[in-house]
Amino acid sequence: MRRILRGLVTGVAAVLLTVPATARAGTEPKAPPEFVALRDVDPTIRQEMRYPTRHNFTGGRVDGYRQPLCILTRDAANALRRAQRSFLGRGYTLKVYDCYRPQRAVDHFVRWAEDLRDQRMKAEFYPRVDKTRLFDDGYIAARSGHSRGSTVDLTLVRLPALPTRPYIPGEPLKPCYAPQRDRFPDNSLDMGTGFDCFDTLSHTLDPRVTGEQRGNRLLLKDGLEKAGFRNLPEEWWHFTYRPETFPGTYFDFPVSRRSLSRSAVISAGSGGSSIARTP
Repeated sequence: MRRILRGLVTGVAAVLLTVPATARAGTEPKAPPEFVALRDVDPTIRQEMRYPTRHNFTGGRVDGYRQPLCILTRDAANALRRAQRSFLGRGYTLKVYDCYRPQRAVDHFVRWAEDLRDQRMKAEFYPRVDKTRLFDDGYIAARSGHSRGSTVDLTLVRLPALPTRPYIPGEPLKPCYAPQRDRFPDNSLDMGTGFDCFDTLSHTLDPRVTGEQRGNRLLLKDGLEKAGFRNLPEEWWHFTYRPETFPGTYFDFPVSRRSLSRSAVISAGSGGSSIARTP
């Protein structure tokens, strides 16, 4: 998860499709044809989608994630494919944790943050942050750049690699900033913290992160920047492709194959040729 955009976005013009007319009319909103499933564009990029599972900072499945599927704008997906080709040549693969995020998921995060009784995942994801500070410190907000479709949370995995083992609800939790051998196992390179770690150690260039961990962060950052992405400095895993296809639109269609138009699926599957914080 990128650091969720801090504060409310003001002005009707800035939020064009937060609640589409189809949703108000009782029909499930659909994605515009500019959205594609990443797997249709590049099936070699690994996907470990966290929010359809219980292994995330809320401890439950997040609203709006009906399938463990990465959906992005076509421009962002094609840019990831370019980056992936470069990383594969050096013995790595990209792995995504989250991509397009519907507004209803962001609303779920807000409700969770307001429920101060729910601390079940604190020991892993925010051990040193009081939950009352999540809004003020910018970890949770009412809008997310992910909802615009060109932002992705991801990491690097050295090849060959086995999958990350499944999370077992109720298992002992370890701090997300613990040494890699002690925190929840992940097949990715050691980035100094786990994904979605609410801690200043997650800042991409935090001076306390040195050596191999810093080198791994810069490897990811440099490779993605060459493909047109920009990193969010507060989160080493968070990148946005620029220029964004929908820079002022926050969508709310669910994460599902059924949300995608048939034309988008066909175009992506045939290798569409489209060649971007405002977090």
